[in-house]
Amino acid sequence: MTPDQMRDASLLDLFRLEAEAQKQVLDTGLLILERDPTNASQLEACMRAAHSLKGAARIVGLDHGVQIAHAMEDLLVAAQEGLLRLLPDHIDALLQGSDLLLRIGQAQQDAELEARVETITTRLQVLLGNAVPALRVQPGESTAFATETAAPSKPEPLPTTAPQAAEPVADERISRVLRVSAERFDHLIDLSGKSLVEFQRTKPLNDSLHRLKRQQESARRTLESLREHLLGTELDASAQALFAESRNLLIECQQQLQAHQELFDDFVWYGGQRTQQLYDLALASRMRPFADVLTGQTRMLRDLGRSLGKQVRLEIEGENTQVDRDVLERLEAPLTHLLRNAVDHGIEPPALRARKGKPEEGVVQLRARHHAGMLVLEVSDDGAGIDLERVAQAVVKRRFATAEQVEQMTEEELLAFLFLPGFSMSQQVTEVSGRGVGLDVVQHEIRRMRGNVRLLQNPDQGCLFHLELPLTLSVVRALVVTIGGEAYAFPLAQIERMLRLPRSAIVQLEGRQHFWLEDEHVGLISAAQLLQCNEKQGDDDSIPIVLIRDREQYHGLAVEAFLGEFTLVLMPLDGRLGKVRDVAAGALLHDGTPVLILDVDDLLNSVSKLLGTGHLERVDHASHARQTVSKRVLVVDDSLTVRELERKLLLSRGYQVSVAVDGMDGWNALRAETFDLLITDIDMPRMDGIELVTLVRQDPRLRSLPVMVVSYKDREEDRRRGLEAGADYYLAKASFHDEALLDAVQTLIGEARE
Repeated sequence: MTPDQMRDASLLDLFRLEAEAQKQVLDTGLLILERDPTNASQLEACMRAAHSLKGAARIVGLDHGVQIAHAMEDLLVAAQEGLLRLLPDHIDALLQGSDLLLRIGQAQQDAELEARVETITTRLQVLLGNAVPALRVQPGESTAFATETAAPSKPEPLPTTAPQAAEPVADERISRVLRVSAERFDHLIDLSGKSLVEFQRTKPLNDSLHRLKRQQESARRTLESLREHLLGTELDASAQALFAESRNLLIECQQQLQAHQELFDDFVWYGGQRTQQLYDLALASRMRPFADVLTGQTRMLRDLGRSLGKQVRLEIEGENTQVDRDVLERLEAPLTHLLRNAVDHGIEPPALRARKGKPEEGVVQLRARHHAGMLVLEVSDDGAGIDLERVAQAVVKRRFATAEQVEQMTEEELLAFLFLPGFSMSQQVTEVSGRGVGLDVVQHEIRRMRGNVRLLQNPDQGCLFHLELPLTLSVVRALVVTIGGEAYAFPLAQIERMLRLPRSAIVQLEGRQHFWLEDEHVGLISAAQLLQCNEKQGDDDSIPIVLIRDREQYHGLAVEAFLGEFTLVLMPLDGRLGKVRDVAAGALLHDGTPVLILDVDDLLNSVSKLLGTGHLERVDHASHARQTVSKRVLVVDDSLTVRELERKLLLSRGYQVSVAVDGMDGWNALRAETFDLLITDIDMPRMDGIELVTLVRQDPRLRSLPVMVVSYKDREEDRRRGLEAGADYYLAKASFHDEALLDAVQTLIGEARE
């Protein structure tokens, strides 16, 4: 509620706000007191909350609220003074009173509500009187008198609680909170994400400036070579003047370009940092602790366990794990389903647990953590686990499979039936469960959030539900591929794996193409056919495959190329388009290329329809001859590991690669063959990289050859030494990674085939 709304709010509205806040204090404190009845800090907090609600209800004129809050306060004061020990029955009555106080502020006063208030108040007074006979109230006598007269004989509460209560108030005075509408904040995140993507488009411009600088340097060297060649010839004065003017103009252009490039480099660096910080801060402001979704879950499990005659404790790990607000809101329903199922189906009654040698109190654990850019949730219990025999009988009874087929199924395949709509093993429908919609709802909602859920179990040791979800729904980590010459993205959380399949490994079976994957046949489908676009014929000896999973069945989607993994800012499609088949949203790559993010669940439906028609197109497995000759790269390095790594990386991009073990070997190869690029180390036997680069620049045939130095020496003076010798690019091995090398090669000589 904003300050303006606070000013305009009625006293009843303010009471509702206070009731909601104090109810959270009461619920949290009472659940702790149920396990630790003598916890002084929680007794004090609960008593103060009840006292505050009593005063607020009196100001508003809610007599029923005053009545029940006063009865709760009496009981808590007696517990504080050691006159009674809080038992589960006391906690039940106090929790019911807390619920009723919230209802009093939100509902109209009627006979039903009055009767409920009278019932709870009487129960609280009876519990107090049974535990403290001296405080037993007579008809028409208020418990306030007994409490207030007994209070002076008791010592005053320790003053240490006062500073603890004052600290939050001080924090509230210091901290500043700005309320912003969710729509405006979402718009801010959208704009910051787009600015980050748009700014990344400066990278190609920066690369072109570097390329222009290298071309100017090559032109200058060519002009100097021409000047040396013409020294022995007679040139007239006008020709000499033109030659000198051209040389001076070229040098001047180089100097101006160098100055502009340094300024642009600084702009790219600082601008990139600022846009990234802006987006990170906006996204972080959207994050909330995982504990926000747990409000009421502990209370729910406690009440559910008591209604079923079970003792249940909820243990939570990772309450401070940061999660996107939208993810938290959509997580509440699936988590509630899983927690209720754990209590109803998992945890056994105390007597049965005692016979099994287990503690009478069952434990449900909820753990949250970050892993590999994903939110990982685990809901586990120490209950009975799942009776696979009953699952098998239910599968046969519902005619999902025959008894012979069920006998051949693995445990994982049987457990997958629990996620089917309408599948339930409960013999009767109850208020808790038994309709067969719980796990189906869980899986559906998790998949809508681009996540997945797995079920693991051990007989008599309990079940574990493993959920993986994105940390935020505004960005997605995706695998970008090429299909039909266009870029598409698969959310990483929704694919099983990626692989390159040799064309010779494709087999024809029952009119479909398959391949073997870990002793299992996997169907091969053309992604271009699914998306109804023209398939580009490849010329490699292998096919990029994206593996997706439909329950227990895998499908291999043949794509044209892997472009890499990217973090993409989601851009929702225009609502006027409606639901676009197989597409979830759009995004932009770092270079501004538009990309469609695929809806994997929709793709699986399309696969099922395509398989039903039987009109599958074959994935081409005939290797095509290369239309153009690949560019050649010479790698010179005395380290076998580095040499082979660079060779494999370049080969994967289609370049032809030759290797040399030292500078002398590389120099002989350069004189004997023609190459488009030289990649060399510095420290090598017989001839080091500096000597090799110097010889290359002195040779008329090789002086225009692009040269890249890849070295462990990352000091600025080492870099300057390599560039002054004539290298076009200097890459430190300490910061070396696959994309850095390949991007540098592409910048120097372009694609492998043009």
